[in-house]
Amino acid sequence: MYRHRLLLPWLAVLFMLGLPGCTTVAVVANTPAGAGAEAGRMLSRWVDSGGDVAAAASWSRKVKAGVTITEIEEAFAGVAVEDNVRPVGELSVSSELAARSGKNERFLKVYSYCDPATARLMVDFSPAMAAFLPCRITVVEQADGLWIYTMNMDMLIKMGRTMPPAVSDAVGRVRGTLLKMLDRGAAGEF
Repeated sequence: MYRHRLLLPWLAVLFMLGLPGCTTVAVVANTPAGAGAEAGRMLSRWVDSGGDVAAAASWSRKVKAGVTITEIEEAFAGVAVEDNVRPVGELSVSSELAARSGKNERFLKVYSYCDPATARLMVDFSPAMAAFLPCRITVVEQADGLWIYTMNMDMLIKMGRTMPPAVSDAVGRVRGTLLKMLDRGAAGEF
């Protein structure tokens, strides 16, 4: 009975999307507890954003006034060391565009991180997860200040098929690392 109550939010979302059917119900039954609630949160974010699927599939934090890019980057680096994830690349989009055009650009930089052991576990579980590697966190200058964005890892954890415990634990640790980066970066805490 309890499992059926967990399926109700999923079924409501699927019905609204026009995807009911026996195969869909069987797939939903193979998801972990909390999948329907996460699907409902994503659907709400999608609707609240006017249909912006990227807003529904990401986490964001507004950077506290006065926090500098250097402080954000130091926070990212500190969390990476603490949690044993490797920085594997950066792309300074705004610097590249400014170099090409000769005009100042609002700040936009992508930082990439990876935990190789977790990456291997993820891809062994589902080769399609390779599309989400490496983990990226991006600092974006907007009209109201700096923002930090990263992928909503709860989509992978809660809305996919149930992961084996070792995969779930490893992905959960990376999830925690990205959330720490968001929070500490936004606060300028390093």
